[in-house]
Amino acid sequence: MHQEPIYGGRPLQIVKLLTWTLFIIILGFSLLLSVFISKYAEGTLLEKQEEFGLLLAENVSHQVFTRFVMPTVYRYGGIRLRHPDQFDNLDQVVRSTIHSFHVTSLRIYDAEGTITYSLNKDEVGEKKGPLYRITHTWDTEEFSSEIIANVSKFMALFRMTLQPGSLTLRAYYPLRAERSLTEMSENPIMGILEFQQDITDDYKAILNFERLVIAFSLLTSLGLFFIILVVIRRAERLHLENLREKERYERELMQQEKLAGMGRMVSGVAHEIRNPLGIICSSAELILKKARKDQAPNPRLIEALFEEAKRLSRTVTEFLDYARPRQPVRRPVDVSRLLEQVSVFLEPECEKLGVTVERDYSGDVTTQGDKDLLYRAFYNILANALQAMNGPGAIHITAVRENGNVHVTMLDSGPGFDPEHLEQVRDPFFTTKDSGTGLGLALVSTILESHGASLDLSNNADGGARVDMIFPDQ
Repeated sequence: MHQEPIYGGRPLQIVKLLTWTLFIIILGFSLLLSVFISKYAEGTLLEKQEEFGLLLAENVSHQVFTRFVMPTVYRYGGIRLRHPDQFDNLDQVVRSTIHSFHVTSLRIYDAEGTITYSLNKDEVGEKKGPLYRITHTWDTEEFSSEIIANVSKFMALFRMTLQPGSLTLRAYYPLRAERSLTEMSENPIMGILEFQQDITDDYKAILNFERLVIAFSLLTSLGLFFIILVVIRRAERLHLENLREKERYERELMQQEKLAGMGRMVSGVAHEIRNPLGIICSSAELILKKARKDQAPNPRLIEALFEEAKRLSRTVTEFLDYARPRQPVRRPVDVSRLLEQVSVFLEPECEKLGVTVERDYSGDVTTQGDKDLLYRAFYNILANALQAMNGPGAIHITAVRENGNVHVTMLDSGPGFDPEHLEQVRDPFFTTKDSGTGLGLALVSTILESHGASLDLSNNADGGARVDMIFPDQ
């Protein structure tokens, strides 16, 4: 039964908190970095679009002047766009110039802001454009542009498709007369060119790049966090194992110190009791034999005295054996034969209680050990099983060799171990019986430890106690 570490609380809680904090920091930093990279790429794209818009405006201005203004002035003597032929010629020049550049609208304004040309003929003669932008362009004679978004840039990240016209570039450019083609002393402004260019397709590429950067940042953060979490959990597992090992060693040390002091006391007391107790047993046995020989009318009192004296002698012997454990004299021991001897010795008691003993030995189960000590260990376990059942039942004994080790298992159909006391049943002087010293399993544990064997106590899934003893290959 696992107990919480005596050092209080679960370990590495601070490390876990730091791990989550580090994950949040990494995630936040990654997201900020991805947003910065995305915005930088977006800004670079928009700058390139503005530069491309300037080139497009200069090209339109050049084509209009060379292909429309000059021929029209030579042919008609002046520019009159209300004349259908002149308007159609200009419309043809403009449309051929902006073909395949995703221009959705194009207008030319005069100094008063009146539309003199538009791809939409119905707008000619109207004042629809922002007059302040037209006036500002006319005064500064500089190119200017702005991005018009019909959808939130944040929401665009979560949209798989964008409608055409979701993002457009609107630009203003002064149409000039080119000095190289005229005899004028300067380049006068002939009008203000305004056009809108659909850049939605290019913006989609930026959105895909932003999604890729953000997804990569998230996956990187999650990957780093997962690696850190695995390392932390591994460290926590090792830390818990070290704590349990340390606690086990401390318990064993305390137990050894306690048992050493108790052993010295018990040894002294038992030694003083043993001699007079031996005299009492011998005297009681002689008196009992004489009473039976003389056919005394009521020898029960003498029999009770003799039995109690023997029981007390056995108790003193157990005390001495536990206080001064004998070092095993190791020789080859056939475990199956030893188990068979114990079973045969306990047959009368088993028949009396109605207990059947099933034995299953397979292969060579010989190990190095002390025959007398191992016999006593097996005897104590089987005797405990009989006492626990206290009536009809079954005991199943198996002995097999597994991976070079001898594995002995004893199963009984009794009530099994109390789960609350499972960790205490090996402690000396611990017993749940009305009578007994509580040294039976403690002696078994001591004997098996002296042989380098392990003892595991548990309960069967179907009920009853299970005792596993594994003797290492030697």
